[in-house]
Amino acid sequence: MAKSPASPEEIKDAIRSRAQALGFDACHFTRATLPDSVRADLDRFLAEGRQGAMAWMADTRERRGDPQALWPEAVTVLVLGLSYAPGHDPLALLDHPQRGAISVYARNRDYHDVAKGRAKTLAQWLISRHGGAVKVFVDTAPVMEKPLAARSGLGWRGKHTNLVSRRHGSWLFLTEIFSTLDLPPDGEEGDHCGSCTRCLDHCPTGALTGPGRIDGRLCVSYLTIEHPGPIPRDLRPLLGNRIYGCDDCLAVCPWNRFASPTTDPAFLPRVELTAPRLADLAALDDGGFRAVFSASPIKRIGRGRFVRNVLIALGNSADPSMVRIVRRLLDDADPLVRGAAVWAFGRLAPESEVLALASIRSTADSDETVRAEWRELVYREGDRADAESHFP
Repeated sequence: MAKSPASPEEIKDAIRSRAQALGFDACHFTRATLPDSVRADLDRFLAEGRQGAMAWMADTRERRGDPQALWPEAVTVLVLGLSYAPGHDPLALLDHPQRGAISVYARNRDYHDVAKGRAKTLAQWLISRHGGAVKVFVDTAPVMEKPLAARSGLGWRGKHTNLVSRRHGSWLFLTEIFSTLDLPPDGEEGDHCGSCTRCLDHCPTGALTGPGRIDGRLCVSYLTIEHPGPIPRDLRPLLGNRIYGCDDCLAVCPWNRFASPTTDPAFLPRVELTAPRLADLAALDDGGFRAVFSASPIKRIGRGRFVRNVLIALGNSADPSMVRIVRRLLDDADPLVRGAAVWAFGRLAPESEVLALASIRSTADSDETVRAEWRELVYREGDRADAESHFP
């Protein structure tokens, strides 16, 4: 196939126009390389165990740290951005403890599917017009997308470790097209955070341990999405009513005032996910969960983790009327759900009822982790030495 006689800059302009026509809000270009400092930061992150249970980050370290280790033929990376900026204050729901706060990005369709479909269409057009070979990546591949986006000039790495754009604030989905075409890179944006520390100050669990430094094991998004087991007890009260992800560090960024709310139908919030009642979500069985979250990114964590999160939120609601909802889940088939229900029950039920039931359930449940949750309730209510007499 004969290549277009257009100049590299003309090709870039044509790609940007096509990307915009397909619904992308930004399109920038960079080399398929990353500096040694990015790999060093990744190595420190992994060495300190800040990835938590995300073992895949260590398993793919070599490919993640070098785009050409992922695909040696890559020369240029097209970095594409989709804005999902909300038209409301995403933190307002935190003042309504009977409702579940779902991260803005997950209130409609799974962006992976939307972005990948559009990027593949753009990639096919690029090949047909200008030749070369391409590979498309959307988040799930071992690509250091935020460093690549920063090098492309799409934005800069904020102190919350996410990308910040002068035009779109902190609300961007990223997609990459690796290409064998040799196109000149765009210039880097530079850091515009200045002395602002709002994102660091607003992290509910202290996961942002310094500018540009995050401990994933403390992050609410990690805990509610990636963490497979019981959420650590000391962190549960800090989650509030956040049941899937967290927007706090993104929402407080001053650069968001320049972001226009998205009009993309794929990212406008579904009404039933805008302020869902915790009581309704806790009642979902597996079939109901899959029906409600069909085509949603929430579906991938499964009903067990999701209801675990809902129960933590119920335990934080300080609403004794929710005890009846929690009590039903004390006998759920999933031990992850039962354990979270125990904790919520202990937070909402009368002390006498908690102790009476704990003295029985602490040895009767089939799962040791759940039994430990019951024992913890007894320890909490009395002297540990006396409480231990309840158990063999």
